[in-house]
Amino acid sequence: MDLHGLLSFYFLLLLVAQPHPGNGASSRGSIFGQRRTPAQEIGTCATTVVKQGYPCQEFYVTTKDVYILNMQRIPEGRVANGEKKQPVLLQHGIFADGMTWFTNQPQQNLPMILADNGFDVWIANTRGTRFSRRHAFLDPNTKEYWDWSWDELAANDLPAFVDFIYSQTCLKVHYVGHSLGTLTALASFSQGLVVDKVKSAVLLSPIAYLSRVRSILLNVAANTFLGEATGLIGIAEFKPKGDPAVDSFLRSICTSTGLNCNDLITSLSGFNCCLNASAINNYPENEPQSTSTKNLIHLSQIIRTKVIAKFDGLLLYNLRRYGAFRPPVYNVANLPRDLPLFLGHGGNDAISDVEDVQYLISILKYHLGDNLKSLFVKDYGHFDFIRAVNAKDLVYNEVVDFFKSQK
Repeated sequence: MDLHGLLSFYFLLLLVAQPHPGNGASSRGSIFGQRRTPAQEIGTCATTVVKQGYPCQEFYVTTKDVYILNMQRIPEGRVANGEKKQPVLLQHGIFADGMTWFTNQPQQNLPMILADNGFDVWIANTRGTRFSRRHAFLDPNTKEYWDWSWDELAANDLPAFVDFIYSQTCLKVHYVGHSLGTLTALASFSQGLVVDKVKSAVLLSPIAYLSRVRSILLNVAANTFLGEATGLIGIAEFKPKGDPAVDSFLRSICTSTGLNCNDLITSLSGFNCCLNASAINNYPENEPQSTSTKNLIHLSQIIRTKVIAKFDGLLLYNLRRYGAFRPPVYNVANLPRDLPLFLGHGGNDAISDVEDVQYLISILKYHLGDNLKSLFVKDYGHFDFIRAVNAKDLVYNEVVDFFKSQK
């Protein structure tokens, strides 16, 4: 897009983003569904886990940049045996929080499966999501609170979770990340952060190299500079649910591209073969969660440049922050050779494209030798790895075996 086209796009955004009388979110609802009321926004343990007969604890963790993050712990399965258990940390992706792991019945959900197999399960909720909107001195209603991207998730949030679990258990942590949770792990571990406290890592629907993203919605967002445009008009918190400006803009994108806004899961991620229909209907109850506009800009930069690098804030920003005109690149090959990895990806995934994942595997395979296992499920899309009704048989049993094989 040339400068004239970009400026035209910005002016269009300013027009479509204005709430119109009679058709705002208050009268017809967001394309993602209505926001939950404060009375509904209570902890994951009370609303979901304990009701299924599992013990559950809520914790708060403070990052280096003093964001206060919520996490849950399922210390054992429904049948307790009193033995000390190996901890596992589950990290969600973008527009989600820890509830994303609990969309099916207990026997189909990864946290419960891990707990019933003798693991101590911890569930992360990254900054900006509904239970992690606290800070030592910043208000989440200010733009300063939202001045972060996945750089900060990799440098601050993930290490804070791992450090806290290690401090509580004195044991190394198995890690499971989905989607953006895989990118933050690769970025964090490649810089040597907390790898001495991580026992192994499972990356489901991994995103790193995004050269062949087939997602129509992501490509439109990246190539029309969606993040930059929303940032220009002062939207620091990208709130897909309940913000009339964001909602109106997303509607305009769907209309102009012919996307089905009523099936955003498919428009975003491609076809998912095996999701529970009732879980899809309940999707607006828990997701999408807010993220920062800066985070979307950063992800768009990866798609456009095809390089995994730190946030590019242009010349003055980069000089001030990095001491160079261009942001530093993350070298995924720097992951420790002895860190066991398990990568699961699907043939229908429009975000974690098969060729991109194979390229990532080729880099890791060269570096890690025998400490790498990959699982390809031909029919799976992006969300099948965390929500498919048959994921226990096709994926989770393999994950459990992988963890149990670690000495």
